[in-house]
Amino acid sequence: MDTRQLRTFVAIAEHGTFARAASVVNLTPSAVSQQVYALEQELDTKLFNRDSRPPSLNLQGLKMLETARQVLALVDETRGVLSGKQMTGTLNIGSVRTSTIGLLPRAIVALRQEFPELNVNLRVGMSSTLISDVNADRLDLAIVAEHTGVSRNLLWSPFIREPLVVIAPPGTPLRPVKELLETLPFVRFGSDVPLGALINNELARLGIAVRDIAEIDTIPAIVECVAAGLGVGIVPDIAVRENGRDMRTLPFGEPQVFRQIGMIHRAGSPKAELLAALHNKLAEMAGEFGVHRKEPPGRE
Repeated sequence: MDTRQLRTFVAIAEHGTFARAASVVNLTPSAVSQQVYALEQELDTKLFNRDSRPPSLNLQGLKMLETARQVLALVDETRGVLSGKQMTGTLNIGSVRTSTIGLLPRAIVALRQEFPELNVNLRVGMSSTLISDVNADRLDLAIVAEHTGVSRNLLWSPFIREPLVVIAPPGTPLRPVKELLETLPFVRFGSDVPLGALINNELARLGIAVRDIAEIDTIPAIVECVAAGLGVGIVPDIAVRENGRDMRTLPFGEPQVFRQIGMIHRAGSPKAELLAALHNKLAEMAGEFGVHRKEPPGRE
C-alpha cells in the first residue's frame, strides 16, 4: 500500500467514477483500475460493489475511505513539518451553537493568515455528537462548553472563562438582582446544555422564583428579546459585548457564576501545533476572560 493508491482511491470516492478520478490523479483509467486492484489485494478485501455501474463503495470501502483520508492528511502535514514549509492539510472543527461562536471565525481567519496553505472545515452541531466525532477521528477538535463524561483519550482545554450576567431592558431602574428577577418577566434559556443547567441550579440555590414569559434556545435571541423590553434574562457576558446593545447588566450569582468554553481534542494529536495556535488565538480574542496555554495541547 502506498499514498498513490490511497489518493487514487479517495479521488474515485469523491468524483464518482474511475474515469473522472483518472483525470484528477493524472493516470489512465486502466492504471487507476490496477491501483485499486493492488490495494484490494493487499488489504485482502473488496472495496467496491462492481455489480453497479459505475462501481460504488461497499461497506468495507466506506470504512477504508475514512482511514485513507486520515493517513493522507497526516502524510501531508508531516511533509510540511519536515520540509520547514508552512503548515498544510485540513483542520476539521466542530462547534456548538454558543455565544462565543463569534470568536471562532475571527480566530480561523487569523490562523489561516499564519498558515495560508491550511484548509479549514467547520461544522456546527450538538456537543454529544461533536465529542463522538472527535473520539472517532472524524473531527480534529470540537468547541464545547465544559462537559462531563469525556473519555480518557480526549483532552479538555478551556480558552474562555466568562461571567454570567443578568440583563434588563435599557432604562431599567437599578435594583437588587433578586428583585429584578422576581418582579420582571423572565426570558429563560430553555436548552438542554450545561449552560441551562448552570443557570437553573444557581436560581434554585439562591431561592429566586422567576416568572417565565418566554423559553428560548439561543442566547442571541434572548439578548434581542430583553433589548426589546420583553423582560430580563441571564446570559454570558460576551453575548452582551458582542451584541453591542446598551442594557442594564448586573453580575449573576453569589459569588458570581462563571462558565467555560473550550476545545476537546484527542490526546497526542498529530496536529498539536495547529490546535495550540487556534486555542491561543481564541483566548486572545476572548479578551480579559481568555485562558491561555503555554504548551500545545496534548504535550503535557
